[in-house]
Amino acid sequence: MVNLLRRGVLLGVLAILSLSIGGCGVFAAASAIGAQLEREKKIEVLAEYDGLLNHSVAVVVQSDPSMLYEHPTVTANVCANLSARIATNVQGAQVLDPRIVLQWQYQTPHWASLPYGQIAADLGVDRVVLVDIFEYRLNPPGNTWMWDGVCAATVGVIEGNSADADEFAFSKNVTVKFPDEEGISREQATARQVETGLLTKFLQRTAWLFFDHIEDKYPDD
Repeated sequence: MVNLLRRGVLLGVLAILSLSIGGCGVFAAASAIGAQLEREKKIEVLAEYDGLLNHSVAVVVQSDPSMLYEHPTVTANVCANLSARIATNVQGAQVLDPRIVLQWQYQTPHWASLPYGQIAADLGVDRVVLVDIFEYRLNPPGNTWMWDGVCAATVGVIEGNSADADEFAFSKNVTVKFPDEEGISREQATARQVETGLLTKFLQRTAWLFFDHIEDKYPDD
């Protein structure tokens, strides 16, 4: 509705301009409005991996101990929220309760050294979405006054019932930054706001790998 109203306003402005100015002025205005409408376009993007459809799925999140020490809730947050997004948007996906996954990780401290196929077997699922977070920060290195959040991970899928269960069937690096603007300081935003924005953006981009969705044609504008 907002986009329709915005389009109506822009077209109305164009009509007024066509009555008040002539020649090159009208074409310049039309060009500017056309560029604005183009920037607001949405596009349908297909899933990059659709192999979660109608399968049992577990989301497992891995991170290094130093990140866990500084940000102890991130792993559980990503596990729970990514599980929920997959369960909601992927047709027929039966997603294992993240509490069961987290409990299994706690009770199996050596789980990261297991063959991938064994992880799927232990959790009793067809597919495992393994999120290995290799970078997570809220500030630029050496500067705790400014905000420059980054979350980067390798997202891989284990197909437990395949002949190559010990290799990723699909893998992609996902990196997001938040805030989108540079120069945001502690006076302008809190750590909680930055972390919420960063994780929301990361979860969206990661979940989008697994189902068809609508997104901005020019996400950086």
